[in-house]
Amino acid sequence: MKARVHITLKNGVLDPQGKAVENALHGHGFKSASDVRQGKFIELNIAETDAAKAKSTVEDMCRKLLANTVIENFSVEVVD
Repeated sequence: MKARVHITLKNGVLDPQGKAVENALHGHGFKSASDVRQGKFIELNIAETDAAKAKSTVEDMCRKLLANTVIENFSVEVVD
């Protein structure tokens, strides 16, 4: 099964990378962009046939390695 993980900074955590992207967008004339937040997207295959078990396993991966749960949120999507 394929799993997709989205990792973003929690609200209130400073995001200097997001601010740099926002400033660059403004510099290119995209003045309507605001509150830009930078995140991570991870896609992986997992050798599991049960979607619920696959999701649980990937969530465990996130808590132990992929995300810093002190400052980051994550969401997992499993697709067949």
